[in-house]
Amino acid sequence: MGTLYKSLLLFAMNVLDAQLTILWVRLEVATEGNGLMARILGLGEAPFLGFKLVVGAFAAYVLYRCAELPLARRGMGLVLGIYLALMMIHVATGFSALGWQAPGTVVAYLGNLPAAFLASLS
Repeated sequence: MGTLYKSLLLFAMNVLDAQLTILWVRLEVATEGNGLMARILGLGEAPFLGFKLVVGAFAAYVLYRCAELPLARRGMGLVLGIYLALMMIHVATGFSALGWQAPGTVVAYLGNLPAAFLASLS
């Protein structure tokens, strides 16, 4: 996957994350987990969206421009992985908002797997 494609994907997921966050918060289905971003969202949707897009665009640009550096390549992979997990959380939130509790149950089950595995070893 090319560097430009990864940067555009990162920015697109940032935009989608911002829009879904606004949706879930306004529908009172979820809250903003980042304290700083929650305060900015308290100022209104436009400041939140603007700040989120500026930060996301800056991060995507820096990671694109520095793609020849190993740290930037690893950072891009890490950030894309984090955003992929966030997208899964948004999907689970959407299902929950629609009244389907199964995704929450699956997420809770998967979250308990490491502890259950460690308990089985002792």
